[in-house]
Amino acid sequence: MRQILQNLGSGETILAEVPAPGVRSGCLLVETEFSLVSLGTEKMLVDFARSGWLTKASKQPEKVKQVLQKVKTDGLFPTLEAVRTKLDEPIALGYCNAGRVVAVGAGVQGYNVGDRVASNGPHAELVCVPENLCAKIPETVTSSDAAFTILASIALQGIRLLNPTLSERIAVTGLGLIGLVAVQLLQANGCRVLGIDIDPEKCALAREFGAETVNLSVGEDPLAIAKEWTKGQGVDGVLITASTPSSEPVSQAARMCRKRGRIVLVGVAGLALKRAEFYEKELSFQVSCSYGPGRYDDVYEQEGNDYPLGFVRWTEQRNFTAILDLLAAQKLNLSRLISHRFDFDKSLEAYSVVATGKAMGILLAYASTGEAKFSRTKMLFSKAEARSENGVCPVVVGFLGAGNFTGRILLPTLHKLPVHLHTIVSNGGVAGTHLAKKFGFLASSTDPESVLSEEAINLVFVTTRHNAHARQVIAALGAGKHVFVEKPLCLTLDELKEIQAVAEARPKQLLMLGFNRRFSPHIQTLKRELTAMRGPKSFVFTANAGAIPESHWTQNLMLGGGRIVGEACHYLDLLRHLVGAPVAKASIHYLGGEEGRTRDTATIQLMFCDGSIGTVHYFANGDKGFPKETLQVFAAGKIFTVDNFRKTLGFGTRKHKLCSGWQQDKGHAAELVALMEAVATGNPSPVPLDEIIEISRLSILLAGGTGNERNVDCDAEK
Repeated sequence: MRQILQNLGSGETILAEVPAPGVRSGCLLVETEFSLVSLGTEKMLVDFARSGWLTKASKQPEKVKQVLQKVKTDGLFPTLEAVRTKLDEPIALGYCNAGRVVAVGAGVQGYNVGDRVASNGPHAELVCVPENLCAKIPETVTSSDAAFTILASIALQGIRLLNPTLSERIAVTGLGLIGLVAVQLLQANGCRVLGIDIDPEKCALAREFGAETVNLSVGEDPLAIAKEWTKGQGVDGVLITASTPSSEPVSQAARMCRKRGRIVLVGVAGLALKRAEFYEKELSFQVSCSYGPGRYDDVYEQEGNDYPLGFVRWTEQRNFTAILDLLAAQKLNLSRLISHRFDFDKSLEAYSVVATGKAMGILLAYASTGEAKFSRTKMLFSKAEARSENGVCPVVVGFLGAGNFTGRILLPTLHKLPVHLHTIVSNGGVAGTHLAKKFGFLASSTDPESVLSEEAINLVFVTTRHNAHARQVIAALGAGKHVFVEKPLCLTLDELKEIQAVAEARPKQLLMLGFNRRFSPHIQTLKRELTAMRGPKSFVFTANAGAIPESHWTQNLMLGGGRIVGEACHYLDLLRHLVGAPVAKASIHYLGGEEGRTRDTATIQLMFCDGSIGTVHYFANGDKGFPKETLQVFAAGKIFTVDNFRKTLGFGTRKHKLCSGWQQDKGHAAELVALMEAVATGNPSPVPLDEIIEISRLSILLAGGTGNERNVDCDAEK
């Protein structure tokens, strides 16, 4: 299928061929009839993408600070590569979609194949959208009008926050699409409206919809006109729908309001507020968030859990329905807002119009082709063009997952090795197709079966979200494939037990977990030093993990398993590898407080069967200026330190500097080389299965429970 993408690095807007999405649980699969180009959001993205590096940096000063900090801790070259990779990722444009349902996902109720729906799907011929981001289109509403639903809901949500009452006088600053929709909604609400803009044509449209206007292009004074319009009282409220870096619209709104007036910012404006302007009138000021309650809440949007009607009357989905009901009642005239129409085949011409900034509503019309004509797998190269080593390649790779780690860490190394990259699978098809073209995969797909059922593929990489790892590992092993899974292996003990049974029943199939640190030259050097020493040893590992919002998917115990299972397992494995003996007992102590334990800040104590002891400090409450990972080892009168995998020192040793480099080396490249050699030669996994199971079980046990501490007797838990 075709989809419009924007490359933030090159600035190119692309009508790309990508695999069609499949219908996911809790979602609707929709064949698009119309989509609306957002002149605000999309023009901002396109302009940013087409700007130079210095302009990009000036628009994101906080990002620049993060980059400079990363250079200090990780080195220049890894940082540059991370920035290039991030900017090279294409993003989907569009969020105003209307079409017809072609498939209904598991758990979705109230929708049938053939229903017309409005959604926040992108500009694509086929979109998969969560149930709570869709709304049925009434029979009397055209799909072209319904394409405005999501954008109109942004205006509606701003008005709900403004809370206007019958006959109040409301000013709307900025008469773009959202502003002109807001004018009509306020009129329907029984308000009198004053529209303010610099474009005389937009002012003329606002007057058609019943508003008084201020034409800034001819020097009309909005403050004077507002004062006269309200007979000296001041407006009751101001809705700011303009987009400008200036703080003048907010200041103007404050001066325009009556005492205790209300101001709501829907668009973008500078926020250098003057206290006196707000203090003297006791004004209220609020920023509106997109379509309404539920926006950016994964529990609502992705998991489909609605907010109770009695407590949240107007969620984003209910706002969608309200707009569609107003269209059905002919309270909104959206056809007058359409300035351009393009067939989807010529959609790139629309973005030439967007660049001029002179358009209003740009509607894209799609030809109906039928869902059956959309393929979930796209062949990018012929088999004859695929890379091979002397005509024969013993390792043929398929990927389930196309995220940042896959594109930035794994594929740049694999691309240099004697392997054949066959098929990569991603949910939406966009990320997978981008990486497939960049690294030379034969195909991109949205269907995991395209990897699991492909006889040529003998090694499957699982790099999806953590909650999918267990079922995908089991499915890949069951399909007769070798498997590399990025940590964690799974999230529950039941999953671990099933994986262990499947793996042990297939001893010729390799199962490897991405414990890359043990392959770092720093750790290999240290391992050689420690192996030559007798007696137990002491280890202290500190992970300055950094804070991640509680809303991030890795913090969700059902999706990511939490950070102890998801990341701290790395460090448990590292100490287990250096000691060379199993963990006998372990305990974890979480940072406490008035609100209970902090799940991602903890100290883990380890006692090994050989008498060695270890401590892993996994802290998320530190400063990013400090190195992320440091290790100290005390043994036989000597001390060793590993500083962020850039420098390893020995104290009391013959050689002080044991290992160093210009940049970090966490062992990813050596790990993949070892994996490829094992697959090609039939050798066992470079990380033994019993150690994978041991550390996976330990991390799950440590993360379990609800108290501030937990003790684990490893022998008793087996």
